Amino acid sequence: MPKLNLIPPDERNFVRNVDWNLFGLFLEIVNSGGISAAARHLNKQQPTISAGLKRLEEHLGVELCHRTSQGIELTPAGRALLPLCEAMVGALRAAPHEVARAANLVEGVINIKIMSSIVSPEFDAAIAAFHGLHPGVEIRLDVVAWRGVVKALKLGEAEVGIACDSAPGEGLRYAPLMKEFQQLYCSSNHPLFGQTVGQPASLCDEPFVMTGEDEPEELERFRRRYGLGRHAGGFAENLHEVKRLIELGVGIGFLPTCVAEEIDRGHNLHPLLPDDLLPSYHVYLITREQDARDTPTELFLNEILGRLGEHP
Repeated sequence: MPKLNLIPPDERNFVRNVDWNLFGLFLEIVNSGGISAAARHLNKQQPTISAGLKRLEEHLGVELCHRTSQGIELTPAGRALLPLCEAMVGALRAAPHEVARAANLVEGVINIKIMSSIVSPEFDAAIAAFHGLHPGVEIRLDVVAWRGVVKALKLGEAEVGIACDSAPGEGLRYAPLMKEFQQLYCSSNHPLFGQTVGQPASLCDEPFVMTGEDEPEELERFRRRYGLGRHAGGFAENLHEVKRLIELGVGIGFLPTCVAEEIDRGHNLHPLLPDDLLPSYHVYLITREQDARDTPTELFLNEILGRLGEHP
């Protein structure tokens, strides 16, 4: 890279003369991992991106990064500037939404794709708080299998989703919402009621209630490892219906422990596995990686991400 003519900026003229878009460009370069990648993402020519970076460096009077074989390496000045750029870009994105909120102009629809029977106090509190602030916004919850949630987000059919996903998809952002543990249950009239089974493989010949596409991959691996589900006694993707089939003696089956505790009012289910064997996985608040969202969706994400301790 040719040596830059770097001169410390005149603070009195800097704010007036600098192109604010250059800060967003710098953030894009860092997030993309390099100038070439940023050019592809922004659909611009690489020399244009390089020239913009050079202009920002000349405005600031310092070098912000060095090119490497892996992309770029930030200088101390670049590392100092990065969080400032994130804050500036975040504030700019939030501006129209905050103005709309202040003017009581927040209306519309939020479409949320969600896997069956999520038990999350943070999610519930976010919905209640958001509705209290913006009663003119309609909140739609569409319950689908977790694979359907991820697919809808990738296709742009939804902006917000709640699902497990062991292989995070490109173009999606994941914020941990909760951790679920799965327990294997039988009904109160099952011969194993009241017992604990330390060897899951011993249950391989039991009729099983299957959950199809709503079965988390971690649970599927656990089930196959011990040969569970060889004999399907029933099938349901809605967890309340899975519970119904287990209660009626159609077969043994898995349920998230938090769901079972919430819906098993009559204590008709019995957990079969010891706690140290239970398969588990994370459930995420999933959003699409994009700069622009409608105001109701953006404000709702700010609400729930704030409750999760995530940066909106």
